[in-house]
Amino acid sequence: MARYTGPRVRISRRFGVPIFGASKYLERKNYGPGVHGPKARKKHTPYGLGLIEKQKLRYYYGLQERQFRGVYERALKQRGVTGFSNTRAGARQMVSHGHVTVNGRKVNVPSFACKVNDVIEIKNTSVSRQMATKGLESSTSRAVPDWVSLNKDGFKGTVLRVPSRDDIQPIANEQAVVEFYSR
Repeated sequence: MARYTGPRVRISRRFGVPIFGASKYLERKNYGPGVHGPKARKKHTPYGLGLIEKQKLRYYYGLQERQFRGVYERALKQRGVTGFSNTRAGARQMVSHGHVTVNGRKVNVPSFACKVNDVIEIKNTSVSRQMATKGLESSTSRAVPDWVSLNKDGFKGTVLRVPSRDDIQPIANEQAVVEFYSR
């Protein structure tokens, strides 16, 4: 599946938000990228604001346009990180390389939707466990969300409940994305 492989700091500077993680360049140059970045920005139209918010979320979750549209369509029908990797991109790579099982079955699709009481486990191979150990060591400063139970010794995590909006802490305005797609 395709993914964005272009300049990441440029995207973060375009939106003014650390989408791909913290960057020293975003702190040093807090204006847009390119020759015209330091100049005053034009005022955006409501359509432009919705597009910007949508693009922020799309880059943040590493989805292409059609995938993101599918996620939006599924979210319309519904109501209402285990910590084995230190970044979303790293977690997606672990899944796509087959290091993760859900309920004992190999999963290699990063967009796999887990349900309540699903058991997410790292495969019992030396390479998989080594990657997970490295991820757990680097993510010790982050707390495990309360909607997930984590067994670090067994390399297992269980989804206890569906996360609420407050649990996820989005970086973009979801209402603007909904209005953008409802046109």
